[in-house]
Amino acid sequence: MLEMAADFLKAHDRFLVASHVSPDGDAVSSTLAVGWLLDGFGKQYEMVNQDPIPEKFRFLRKADAIRQPDSFGPSEPFRYAVFVDCADMDRVGRVRDLLADDALVLNIDHHSTNDRYGTVALVEPGASATAEILYDLASVLGVSVDSTGGELIYTGLLTDTGGFRYSNTTERVLRIAADLLAVGVEGHRLAGRLLETMTFSQVELLKRGLNSLSRSADNRVAWIRITLDDMAAAGAVQADVDGLVNYALNIAGVEVGLLFRQADDGTVKVSFRSNGPVDVAEIAKKFGGGGHTRASGALVKGQMDGVVDAVVREVRRALR
Repeated sequence: MLEMAADFLKAHDRFLVASHVSPDGDAVSSTLAVGWLLDGFGKQYEMVNQDPIPEKFRFLRKADAIRQPDSFGPSEPFRYAVFVDCADMDRVGRVRDLLADDALVLNIDHHSTNDRYGTVALVEPGASATAEILYDLASVLGVSVDSTGGELIYTGLLTDTGGFRYSNTTERVLRIAADLLAVGVEGHRLAGRLLETMTFSQVELLKRGLNSLSRSADNRVAWIRITLDDMAAAGAVQADVDGLVNYALNIAGVEVGLLFRQADDGTVKVSFRSNGPVDVAEIAKKFGGGGHTRASGALVKGQMDGVVDAVVREVRRALR
């Protein structure tokens, strides 16, 4: 599939490059890494995401060039697209409106729940991050990864492995990281900027989230709630929520940590994390979501209390 993906990029031009809504580190860096690869071949492209790029990723190369769908006026729709880190087409949100009806799509992803959409589906569930797949694609394309492209790929690896701490941190991931350090990527700087630095609004949101912390009677499930009022009082944005679920997961004895964030459209965004044998991707799928065995998400319609009760009940059933 790597060869087919490489042929797709070589054969076409004027690409739309996009990732999932509410982009995280792998989504942003993979979008930018595809742009970096296309630059090397003199290709035309536009990078887009339905949602704004979180402030902490805006220092990355060309991050300010990632547009939102509403910034495109009446123009010729895109016939060729590259979607990265998206398990299904719906994950790109309104970006789909920019595609021609007969658009050809290259799907590059590492989620086990990916439905293999697109003309070419380069899906590697064993990869730690979509950025890892792009590292391999660069090799097939004959592109040497320098410090510029390496910083983008390293960012995806760093953020999706939780600073090389999660179970998806394989020997190969560390070898790739070592290769990227060798070409000049400053791993310590990226770690400090992306994993250690917090905004004041994040701290305020953390205080409110911890006040809501609950756990099951057997201590195997713990969860945090974030309401719209919490977000407003903390002056927080979506990116400030990142990582809060780990405070529930990291409690001794907890096997599944959950984060429930109220949205303003009558839905609740649920983040699932697993410390043990429970496959949270399977649980998330029951609520219309998906992801990885130990890290998944879902957007559930309903009021906070009802969603919390339903999800916790399903998790406890899986733990039996």
